[in-house]
Amino acid sequence: MIDLGKKSILGIGVNAIDYEAAVAKIIAAGRVRQSMSVTALAVHGVMTGVSDKDHKYRLNQFDLVCPDGQPVRWALDRLHGAGLKDRVYGPELTLRLCEAAAKEEDVPVYLFGATEEMLDQFANRLCEKYPGLRIAGKKASRFRTLSVEERDELAAEINASGAGMCFVGLGCPRQEVFAYEMRNRLKMPLIAVGAAFAFHAGMLEQAPPWMQRNGLEWAFRLSREPGRLWKRYSTTNPAFATLTMLQKLKLYAARTDNGTQPTDEVMFG
Repeated sequence: MIDLGKKSILGIGVNAIDYEAAVAKIIAAGRVRQSMSVTALAVHGVMTGVSDKDHKYRLNQFDLVCPDGQPVRWALDRLHGAGLKDRVYGPELTLRLCEAAAKEEDVPVYLFGATEEMLDQFANRLCEKYPGLRIAGKKASRFRTLSVEERDELAAEINASGAGMCFVGLGCPRQEVFAYEMRNRLKMPLIAVGAAFAFHAGMLEQAPPWMQRNGLEWAFRLSREPGRLWKRYSTTNPAFATLTMLQKLKLYAARTDNGTQPTDEVMFG
C-alpha cells in the first residue's frame, strides 16, 4: 500500500497513491458517512486546473486526487520519486470500490449522472458482478445547470437514500465542479469517475490494455472521436509535457496555493 500524500504536478496537488490505499481511504470514509471529495485526473483534467485559476482552486480543495493517466503517474515518479507501479484509473477504481462495498454491511452506493439507460445498465452489470453490492439510488443528469433550489433538493435526496458513497459521472470538469460544490452538503465520499459509467454499462469501448499501459489511451479515444477530441489532445498533451519538463528544471513555479476561490456557483447536474 502506497500513500505518500499530495505532490504538485504543475500546481495541482495529486496524491502519490495506489489502488489499495485509495480504496481503503474511501471505504473508511463511507462507513462513517464522512464527507469526502475524490477525483482521478488524467492530463486533460490536470490542464483544466492549470488554465483556469477558479478550477485550480477547486481541485486543490479535493481530499483525494488520484493519478488517472499514465503521464500523470510518470510525472509523480519523475518529479517526486513516488515509485508508483501503476496509475489509479477511474474506471478500475470504480470496480474496486464496488467490490469492496459489496463486502461491507453499510456502504451502499448512489449513482449520479449520465442517462437513465446508462445508469440502469451500469447498475445491473455491477450488481451481477458483485452480488452483495447495494444500489441506494440513482439519478440521471438533467444535462443543464441546476438552480440553487434544485441543488439543495438533490443533496437532500442523496443523503436520504442512505448511501455510503456516491459515484458522479458528468465528464471533466463538470463532475469536479459538482463534487466541489456538493462536498459539504453530502455526508459521504463523492467520487468523480468520468467515463466509468459508459465503459461498465457496455456503451463505450475501452482502449486495449497494452495501449493503457503505455499511455496511449488518448490515441485510441482520438481514433473513435476525432472531431470532438483532436483539439484537446493536440494542445493539452504537448503543453503538459513541456510544463512538466520545466517544472523538473525548476523553471516553472508549480505552486498549489495561488488559485482563485470561486464565488458560490450554480452547477451543472
